[in-house]
Amino acid sequence: MTHAHAIWIAGKRATPNIDLEVVDKFTGSPIARVAVAGPDLVEEAIASAFAARAAFASVPVHARRDMLRHAADRFDAQRDDLADLLRAEGGKPISAARGEVSRLIETFTIASEEAVRIAGETIPMETSARTEGYRATTQRVPIGACGFITPFNFPLNLVAHKVAPAIAAGCPFVLKPSDKTPLSALAIAGVLDELDLPEGSWSVLCCSNEDAAPIVADERLRLLSFTGSDTVGRELAKQAGMKRIVMELGGNAACIVDETADLDDAIDRIIAGAYTTTGQRCISVQRIIAHASTYSALRDRLVERVRALPAGDPAEPGTVVGPMISADAAGALHGRITHAVDAGAAMLAGGTRDGALLAPTLLEGVPPAHALNQEEAFGPVAMLASFDDFDEALAQVNDSRFGLQAGVFTTDLRRAHRAWNTLEVGAVVINDAPSFRVDHMPYGGVKHSGLGREGPRAAIADMTEERLLIIRGV
Repeated sequence: MTHAHAIWIAGKRATPNIDLEVVDKFTGSPIARVAVAGPDLVEEAIASAFAARAAFASVPVHARRDMLRHAADRFDAQRDDLADLLRAEGGKPISAARGEVSRLIETFTIASEEAVRIAGETIPMETSARTEGYRATTQRVPIGACGFITPFNFPLNLVAHKVAPAIAAGCPFVLKPSDKTPLSALAIAGVLDELDLPEGSWSVLCCSNEDAAPIVADERLRLLSFTGSDTVGRELAKQAGMKRIVMELGGNAACIVDETADLDDAIDRIIAGAYTTTGQRCISVQRIIAHASTYSALRDRLVERVRALPAGDPAEPGTVVGPMISADAAGALHGRITHAVDAGAAMLAGGTRDGALLAPTLLEGVPPAHALNQEEAFGPVAMLASFDDFDEALAQVNDSRFGLQAGVFTTDLRRAHRAWNTLEVGAVVINDAPSFRVDHMPYGGVKHSGLGREGPRAAIADMTEERLLIIRGV
């Protein structure tokens, strides 16, 4: 049985149609139909957010904090329902889905704490005789209405990382979630409706990419925050014009395992980093680069572990690898894996596909220039390579147009610092996989991995402007 879901335009439900079908990603069965906004409703959402700027900016910070706390409490009360929603519409294994619900709650909680910490600074002005008697201070003010576009892979928490900081900063917004997983964003919208947000200050809507163009280009929206592929991100950046842009555009995460590493610990964390959430995250472990002296032992144990990973129905508590977001996505990645084998790579584990289910896969000997080494896989596949010299390993990591996060397993403090100084990434994680993330940390990448940083504090900084006050004394 399918259910009809309204979208939210200027804080009110709207059901102009129910044109978007949402399916269970494991069974393929329809589970919901969702309304789709046309150009008129997109325009209404943008105009209303723009008109609500002053009202939202005037909401006291303690009130913003309290609204975010209320939202976190309401999500906590809905834990089981939200996890099951993620499992169905996203195909996310239920254990990972429960973890994402916890992160949704944490993100709103962190944003509530940061709402009352938005501070300016005092600036010394007496740099010469002519500026004696002057004083200056800054405050951070909301940037204005914002446009948000979110992907399918973390449809609760990545929405939270845009919406919660916007509320904390006092910014109206228009959010377009992925049309593959819209129900999670609409569940968040249902809680937003309980808050005392300024009238018309927010919208959560589904629409075609063509009709979403104003969310990117309209100058009434002063910030665009987009999470998705680098190909799409580059095109959106061209269209955005004179506005602030924050983009998280994916990765090709690598892990170095040197000869001093604790192999038991490294294997546990690499397996979790590569295959949980079915590898559909931009910091999933994709490249594993091990020292030649430990390579064989690491490979043999990884093969054994990968072959034993439970894959299948995401509703089963033990499932680690569920379906990819679609059969088409699984087919495309399977094609790249097959091509890599044809090009000389060895299949160590997995490599089979059944519809949207791609078996957990491990390869070695993938040519450096092959797409699996150079592009984001975004699925349950990892590749092994070896190194003799640590600087060689660092160079292998940097041989990518992406630079989001990297992991280094070592007990050598000098190597840890050399990696931190050398790797062209947004974060270097020592003795854990690059898939590690805590929701308050500044998160983002360099090169083709994006612009700016996420995390509530970093996002609030992007969603506010520094305004200077200068006072000439008497």
